[in-house]
Amino acid sequence: MIIDENIAKKTAHHLLQINAIKLNPKNPFTWASGWKSPIYCDNRIALSYPEIRSFLSQSLAEKIKKEYRGDFVIAGVATGAIGIGMLVAQELEKPFIYVRPSPKEHGKKNQIEGKLSTGQRVIVIEDLISTGMSSLNAVKALRDHQAEVLGMLALFTYGFTQADTAFRDANVKLQTLCDYSILLKEALNTNTIDSSQAEHLKNWRKNPSEWHAKDS
Repeated sequence: MIIDENIAKKTAHHLLQINAIKLNPKNPFTWASGWKSPIYCDNRIALSYPEIRSFLSQSLAEKIKKEYRGDFVIAGVATGAIGIGMLVAQELEKPFIYVRPSPKEHGKKNQIEGKLSTGQRVIVIEDLISTGMSSLNAVKALRDHQAEVLGMLALFTYGFTQADTAFRDANVKLQTLCDYSILLKEALNTNTIDSSQAEHLKNWRKNPSEWHAKDS
């Protein structure tokens, strides 16, 4: 996965600036998975900042322009990537759909919302990659609909080995604007964290499922 370091630094700076990414090694957050984490990421906050959301959507769109040609549909993964995905589709003047975690229990019981025909090419947009399970669940739904998934682009990844393996096994090309190591460098450069806190954050990254604040 190739990352443009200049774009990555700007992305990290923006997300830290608006507290879309919060770092708190001493008072960790609890994820839905039950993991204790010194970092919490909610990139949807960027949608409230016009200049930042434009930078993010334009950066994703430029990556897509360099990589892909021809007709394709942009798919956002619900709910976190619906907003940014729609902005990317608008930048590229492409159709937009979004993918729910599971089919609705009422109405037409759709999992994919929007017009998607059999055999259409799709590029998936995510806001965040952690374990990759929810992202790849969306890919499976699209493939079950007989769409051709060209790849996935996301704003940020923790870079877990578990996710790297899952994307490789699913044969899905992943590109992101920013990753965990660049985020930590930018947080240090802007004095968001000190060197001691950076070490705590690096230790968490080594074994997140077993990490506890007292272990760092």
